Amino acid sequence: LLFAEAEMAPPSKGEKGGGGKTVIDKVLSAIRTHESPTGSSLAYLKKHLKAEYEFDNATVLLKALKKAVADGKLSQPTKSSYAIPGLEFALPADEIVSMTDTTVGTGKEAKSGSNVTMRYEGRLTDGHVFDKADRFKFQIDGGEVIKGWDRGIKGMKVGGERELSIPSKLGYGKKGSSPDIPPDATLLFTVGLLSVS
Repeated sequence: LLFAEAEMAPPSKGEKGGGGKTVIDKVLSAIRTHESPTGSSLAYLKKHLKAEYEFDNATVLLKALKKAVADGKLSQPTKSSYAIPGLEFALPADEIVSMTDTTVGTGKEAKSGSNVTMRYEGRLTDGHVFDKADRFKFQIDGGEVIKGWDRGIKGMKVGGERELSIPSKLGYGKKGSSPDIPPDATLLFTVGLLSVS
């Protein structure tokens, strides 16, 4: 009964716009408005519901979200984000890593959380090589490398080689990385996947 009450919570005093919408209706509207390919964070949902509907009841929101996930109305791409199953939004152009497989590997596939060993060469668009290594280890999505690498390495198989073009936003951004990487630089990498564990 608590979950049903959470989903059908009455409007907050002075609620704008909601006109009988359930908490989940408001959440679905917020997610559609946000258009995030990775889902909408709990913080975003709270902020949106407060601004649009003057809804500010975290307990009711959390109960409604839990029920919506259990009922299949929402999915959780990450522990703290929510998405509508089957609804996908395109990534903005400045968040797309261009990938070209030059050799498709046949070994184990690299996935989020995998520990990988790579060889690579990094270049700027003018051809300047700013970094290279024969053996470099990191965990995918472990916060150890630029976001463009996390995205660009996933899906590779051991023995594979890939060309990556990483936009500035997923590299070193507006600050760059002195002395070799200027601000707002697109990064080009030739990478080879040596092992996955």
